[in-house]
Amino acid sequence: MADFHRHPLLLLQGPPLSNVKPPRVSSLDVFRGLCVFLMMLVDYGGSIFPIIAHTPWNGLHLADFVMPFFLFIAGVSLALVYKKVPNQVDATRKAVVRAVKLFLLGVFLQGGYFHGINSLTYGVDIERIRWLGILQRISIGYIAAALCEIWLSRRVQTQREVGFFKNYYLHWIVAFSLTAIYLGLLYGIYVPDWEFEVSNTASSVLPTNGSSVYLVKCSVRGDLGPACNSAAMIDRYILGIDHLYTKPVHRNLKECNMTKGHVSEDSPSWCHAPFDPEGLLSSLTAAITSIIGLQCGHVLAHIQDHKGRIESWSLFSASLLLLGSILAIIGIPVNKSLYTISYMLITSSLAGITFCALYLLVDVYGYRYVTLPLEWIGKHSLSIFILVTSNVAIIAIQGFYLKKPENNIIHSIVSFFIQR
Repeated sequence: MADFHRHPLLLLQGPPLSNVKPPRVSSLDVFRGLCVFLMMLVDYGGSIFPIIAHTPWNGLHLADFVMPFFLFIAGVSLALVYKKVPNQVDATRKAVVRAVKLFLLGVFLQGGYFHGINSLTYGVDIERIRWLGILQRISIGYIAAALCEIWLSRRVQTQREVGFFKNYYLHWIVAFSLTAIYLGLLYGIYVPDWEFEVSNTASSVLPTNGSSVYLVKCSVRGDLGPACNSAAMIDRYILGIDHLYTKPVHRNLKECNMTKGHVSEDSPSWCHAPFDPEGLLSSLTAAITSIIGLQCGHVLAHIQDHKGRIESWSLFSASLLLLGSILAIIGIPVNKSLYTISYMLITSSLAGITFCALYLLVDVYGYRYVTLPLEWIGKHSLSIFILVTSNVAIIAIQGFYLKKPENNIIHSIVSFFIQR
């Protein structure tokens, strides 16, 4: 665990591979801190203010920007870490080790070991452990961008040589290849009818013994709905349905008729099915977000003047936003759960715009005192992420009460907003 604390959170940014340490860009820490702050805000405030929580399926809410922002900032940082690579094999080995550590930490935190703030018990059934999650997805984006930077970059010597496409065209070939594979599998795979079994132990309606079997009728190809998309089918076949996320956000759709945290028995069968928003297929487009961040990082690594950096980021981000908007208009939905192409482009562009604004505020105009709390969070982000994801911080606060366990700060806050 000590190895994680030596590096900024969610990037595992190792020491530079040259003797010259790159200057620290404060806005990078601020942006990372902003990502962690937004994660905490939507996690704890989303149930109280649904407008900031994840959109049930198509669309964009505040929570839907958190993952792309993390992936983007990981790519930006890699351009600084691997500005010079004396030994490609050694650099690859270190990058793989860091990605594996990040992946395994994610499994530990989100695989089901921690049972939440309402139960002080721990442990996970290996047959039902969740293999994918936030850190696992970031580790995939991290290693994809790292390998691109280590093996597929043409190192530049002067500022004039820097270009988004000229020097890093192999990166874009990788990105376009991942896009083609994603689209081919998403729209090309035939999804047959399928059934699944759900234990009744978690149901407030059915008896606690036994289980229910549900049939989902599909027999379609290229469907992008929550019931019959090929991304979910791939996860069911490769990972197994018991290893997927059991509380997908699409249960909040009106069709599922959620009451007191449970799906009504008269709802469509697919409302009861597990679905992983960090699934295998959507990880392909998620990795492209890190590659896009890597291109913005090249500007930071090789262009020294503020004006040149801001102009490059602004033009690049605006182009991505325009392309993503056009795709959304012509019929490719903006969908976080499937990490569609339009969603990837729009959120990546807004990540670029946000980073550009923070760079202007912090590194150009020097208003660091305004963002000091975010900068501190960014520098200690892995520790904060662990405390938040494991609910250790909430459980610690909840442990102090007056006379009765119910008389604690957390319970009082939740009760106040629910009653309102």
